[in-house]
Amino acid sequence: MSIAQSVELFLKERDVDYDLVRHPRTVTSLRTAEMAHVPGTQVAKSVLLEDETGFLIAVIPATHRLDLGKLRQQLRRPIVLAVEREVAKVFPDCERGAIPAIGPAYRVETVIDDHLLAQTDVYFEAGDHEALVHMSGPAFGAMMAGVRHGQFAHHA
Repeated sequence: MSIAQSVELFLKERDVDYDLVRHPRTVTSLRTAEMAHVPGTQVAKSVLLEDETGFLIAVIPATHRLDLGKLRQQLRRPIVLAVEREVAKVFPDCERGAIPAIGPAYRVETVIDDHLLAQTDVYFEAGDHEALVHMSGPAFGAMMAGVRHGQFAHHA
């Protein structure tokens, strides 16, 4: 597959300068960083959450863990981890578990941890477990302008 159609269309519509970084198949974001030879702090890990209003993606560095309590406080919503079987419904053109860090491409509300926005480069799942989309940190920040952000993750 390489890059999900929704991701490719989203990047093209926004005229984002990016490249694909291929790597051996992996199933965790930290292992992906290792196999792609990029810093884990620059790899965006997406965590699918939900509440009564729908789905939400929290985007954090691969080296961090989501502080769900802190995010609940910041959003003032009772969000919980989404059930794994829901992922395929939300991301139909992606392999299971390969959630791109650009929720707007799927019309999914997104929040980004500030640690990730401070990076010089950002990498995120392209939609399978064998490729990352790479762009500059400023390009990622500009592309995600208008998306909420805050501090809701801590180094693992």
